[in-house]
Amino acid sequence: MSEELSVVYEWRGRFSNAEANALHAEAFETRLFDESEWDWEALTGQHSLGWVTARLDSVDTSVGSLVGFVNVLWDGLTHAWLQDVMVALSARHRGVGVGLVQQARSGAIDAKCEWLHVDFDDDLRGFYVDACGFTPTNAGLMDLT
Repeated sequence: MSEELSVVYEWRGRFSNAEANALHAEAFETRLFDESEWDWEALTGQHSLGWVTARLDSVDTSVGSLVGFVNVLWDGLTHAWLQDVMVALSARHRGVGVGLVQQARSGAIDAKCEWLHVDFDDDLRGFYVDACGFTPTNAGLMDLT
């Protein structure tokens, strides 16, 4: 494993649409969306319990590079789930993803949620189950396209 980075995590931390869209494109190897297509600030503000930002530690964390992000959705009562766990390529395998999940867990606990869910592809099982402590469960998926 590579050396851990000095990162500042913040529940409901400030971020820009440009930063989130750039990180999303890098993390999921997809095209870069613009704000008119994917307005992270509006969507998280309207629909999320919270989110966690991870920035490289600097004197002013508002300008440190955004190297991680996770959106925490919820049912409004007891269930929360992780969506779009994103870590910059340069920050992977250095503890950033685990830190994001730990902060999201804390935010969900503070909101009195009883369950934190996550869906993931098989190749990420080691991260979510082994590194982050999720218990594997059965789930279903329906393709709506």
